[in-house]
Amino acid sequence: MKIAIIGTGNLGKSIAKGLITSNAITSLYLTKRNLDSIQEFEGYKNVFLTTDNNEAVKQSDIIIFAVQPAHFETILNDIKPLLNEKHVLISTITGFSISKMEGVVGLDQFIIRAMPNTAIAVGKSMTCLCSNKKGTERIKIAEAIFNRLGTSISIPENQMQAATVVCASGIAFWMRLIRATTQAAIQLGFEANEAQELAMHTCEGAANLLITTGNHPEQEIDKVTTPKGCTIEGLNQMEHQGLSSSLIQGMVASFNKINTIKTEQL
Repeated sequence: MKIAIIGTGNLGKSIAKGLITSNAITSLYLTKRNLDSIQEFEGYKNVFLTTDNNEAVKQSDIIIFAVQPAHFETILNDIKPLLNEKHVLISTITGFSISKMEGVVGLDQFIIRAMPNTAIAVGKSMTCLCSNKKGTERIKIAEAIFNRLGTSISIPENQMQAATVVCASGIAFWMRLIRATTQAAIQLGFEANEAQELAMHTCEGAANLLITTGNHPEQEIDKVTTPKGCTIEGLNQMEHQGLSSSLIQGMVASFNKINTIKTEQL
């Protein structure tokens, strides 16, 4: 696949690493105003670094946008004259609707919105996809890309903001939980490096149990809780301190902030 990433910041870098690692590219153009920050990609076969978005679009069929929302409309206007019937436009821009993209580039473009997370760099992203009517003809291309970089699911566009909270911001939420577990393990006597290893692999194991078995989390919790045992004691204390409530409220607050950002962009 001939792919360009317009705006190779943190997310763009993660996507690029995933694409390179999974051998998903025929060519890959990475654009950035300051190329010094993406020099790590210099020297990879068929990977090209440029400050010129137009060059990247001309040389590619699939265009992945990972720029700041404030710059996106200007970039779309700039590249619009270069778009042809082969181009598939994949936006990772939070809060920038398909209809707004269509308003710039027209209804007859393949437009797809993708919401990956930074685990895409290690091939473990949960990516949510949606498209315009025309884009449904190319949604399989997006699925092929993002399934090589983790797992993808197609959802209605009106759920994309919620997906941002659960999947994209969710990486930060889970990192904080792993950090807290690490801190607790240190307090219980483990060295810092041991504590983090225990925390992160236990987290991975818990997720894989659910992925592999399809069980509800409570089914797995029941397997490790015994009457008057230490696990239920710990769980109940966490709930008394508002663990579930705090996490839910934080995610709702994040969702409300996305709505604010979207309103400010209108």
